[in-house]
Order: sequence, then C-alpha cells, then structure tokens
Amino acid sequence: MTQTLKRRLAALDVSTDGGLTPLSGGDSGAGLWRIEGGTPHIVKRDSPERVAGEADGLRALQSACRLLIVPAVLAQDDDLLVMPALDDTGKRDGAALGEGLRQMHQDSRDAEAGHGWPRDNACGLTPQPNAPLQDGRVFQRERRLLPLVTLCREQGALDAQLAARIERLAESLEGWLPDTPPCLVHGDLWSGNVLFTPAGPAIIDPAVYRHYPEVDVAMLTLFGGPGEAFFEAYWDGDRPVDWERREALFQLYPLLNHLYLFGRGYLGGVQRAVDRALAE
Repeated sequence: MTQTLKRRLAALDVSTDGGLTPLSGGDSGAGLWRIEGGTPHIVKRDSPERVAGEADGLRALQSACRLLIVPAVLAQDDDLLVMPALDDTGKRDGAALGEGLRQMHQDSRDAEAGHGWPRDNACGLTPQPNAPLQDGRVFQRERRLLPLVTLCREQGALDAQLAARIERLAESLEGWLPDTPPCLVHGDLWSGNVLFTPAGPAIIDPAVYRHYPEVDVAMLTLFGGPGEAFFEAYWDGDRPVDWERREALFQLYPLLNHLYLFGRGYLGGVQRAVDRALAE
C-alpha cells in the first residue's frame, strides 16, 4: 500500500523523500498520512465524493477568510487530497478566533442563491444534502433536522415520541426564527477542527454550506467552549437576544448525527437540546 501511495503522490509531483508516516484520528474512516520534510504535508485518502467535497470546502473557506488560516489544496486526484500540515502549537487566542469567524461570516457572496450549497457533501460519515432553499427555516427543517430524524428512526436510535417532538420543533421555526440572508459556514466547527498555529487560528475539515452563522458558534460550544474572549470578539455587542434557543436548535443537527453514527450515548444530549429549543 505504501509503495503504491508513494507512486501516486509522485505522479502528482508530491515528494515523499522526507518519509510517509501513518496518522490516526478523526471519525471519517479516511486514511491519513504525514509527509515530513522542509514543508510537512498531510495526505488524506477517502472516497472520491468526500475528497471532492472537502477540497471544494477548503477552497471556499480560503476565498472567504482574511483572518483565519485555511490549509490550501496542494494536490487532488480521485481519492487523494494533499494539504500543508499545520502546527497546533500557537497561543490559544479566543479573541482572534472570534474576530476571524465573524469576518468569515460576513462573506455575502452568492447569498442570493439561498441557504445550501451547489453540491452535497458530508458531515463525518453522514451524507449532507445541500440543495438550496430560499428560506432558512425550511432549509433547517427539510435538509437538516428531518433527514436525520428519519435516519435515526430507521436505525432504532430514536423513539416515536422524541421524533414527534423534533418534528414539532422543526415545524415551529417560522414562528420564532427570523429568515435572514445566509452566510458561508464551516459546517462542522467542533473544537477538534480548530488549530492554533504560531501564525494564528486555523480551521480544517470543513463541511461547508450557506446558512445561519450560529451553526458554527453552536458547534463550538457543543463539546466545550471557546472562552469569553471569543464571544466578546465574535458578537461585538450584537449577540442575538434568543441565542440560547438558537444554540440548542443548531446543536440538534450534530447531536442527531452523533446519535446516528455513534449510538444512544448521545440520546440525552438530543433530549436536552429539544427541551431547550422548545422552551419559550
């Protein structure tokens, strides 16, 4: 396998003279290697569809981000993606992350195309439908919540009563969530996809689309918290008055995805998010 990979990388003009080291980590099941040398690289091997989706997302984020670092696509071929390796040894600067994410979310290019993205991609191992819709509430209901409810019900991870509560929440969105123009979102911005390099904060492994900016903020708070300096920089005095309810809503999709991928250990988190989002 290693020799075949080296030959394929050589055909892409990617040198492996510094050595090719297998890496572990992530939840996608992708093959991952690090190439040492003057400029270390990361090589990812995954399905062609997932490689194309990630490369597309990286390019979109690079185009939109002025303050956050996004790894460049150095080479791409079918099921291979080559990127620079980023050094996660910098200062944990929450304010810089908040300012950078706020700037990224101000990107309004192609907002007229609606909520969604020109292509489907994936969140973890789960296919992510992105066909655009003009109303963000409809997109959240039809492209995010209800498809995951169906998958979890088919798997037996979600009972009928809780599924009905999520469906009720999904149908209630027009009653409290404003329909706002979409912005570019990373789409899977948990803490493991944020690196603090010596040059500043970086974001990796995107699942991009255009939707509410709170998608990314809620994901950052799902399994921890980015710190008060992040929120001061990100909100810049303009935090939504119903942030707690929006946070619960936008945490529900990744929680349902974790329930589907990893089992009923995430059921309590789903239930608590539904309780918070249905509270008035």
